[in-house]
Amino acid sequence: MRVLFSFLLTISISAFGQAAQQQTNYAIESIRSLEHYRETMIPTYMNDFGELARYRQANAALSAPKPGEHRVIFFGDSITDGWHLDEYFPGEGYINRGISGQTTSQMLLRFHQDVLALEPAVVVVLAGTNDIAGNTGPISLPDIEANFSSMAELARSNGVKMIISSVTPVHNYTPEAQNFFLQRDPAKILTLNAWLKDYCAKNGLVYLDYFSAMVDDRGLLRENLAGDGLHPVDAGYRIMASLAKNAIERALK
Repeated sequence: MRVLFSFLLTISISAFGQAAQQQTNYAIESIRSLEHYRETMIPTYMNDFGELARYRQANAALSAPKPGEHRVIFFGDSITDGWHLDEYFPGEGYINRGISGQTTSQMLLRFHQDVLALEPAVVVVLAGTNDIAGNTGPISLPDIEANFSSMAELARSNGVKMIISSVTPVHNYTPEAQNFFLQRDPAKILTLNAWLKDYCAKNGLVYLDYFSAMVDDRGLLRENLAGDGLHPVDAGYRIMASLAKNAIERALK
């Protein structure tokens, strides 16, 4: 009996050690991945931190809204950048101004060029996940909040209805999801979302709650909505499109 107990204890300790080592390896790889991203982006950021060049030509080619037209711009990071709006909002002509990897500091810098100058009626802002990840360096939650409020104030002063989206949840259910998950503390996502919801309520803005519709009973992103733990697949975008459509209708009332 003692031999069997010792054998089982050895197996348990070994399994625990392997799991702990795997988590350590994931954490190290996550840090390396973020450092590599920052290093590869330094030349771009040194020359154009806000990446204003990305849409400069497209903006110049865009005509002013027609009389009675309610132009809508989706403004954000990679989740917006990878969203094929024509497929999910056929016939609406919504404009995509997402740039992968961006933080709210970068978005604030390009808010005039990529939003206000295009004279929209509504802008749908989805941001914050890359701030939490530290894509452009460490940033406090109060500073992230200040960037959101600055964009909202700019929109309001220019007669633009701004919809603020929740930060979407993340998961760690697949190996490819580990980096994104470890870089984005779920507790910080909850804290930022609570502030965003409260800010919208106090300032008469529409709060677009993707999080509640996409989260599972463990507080993580439902696995079937994103293979890599962050970026939505079709099922995820369909949920988001339905919610966004409703939010836009509310903003235009």
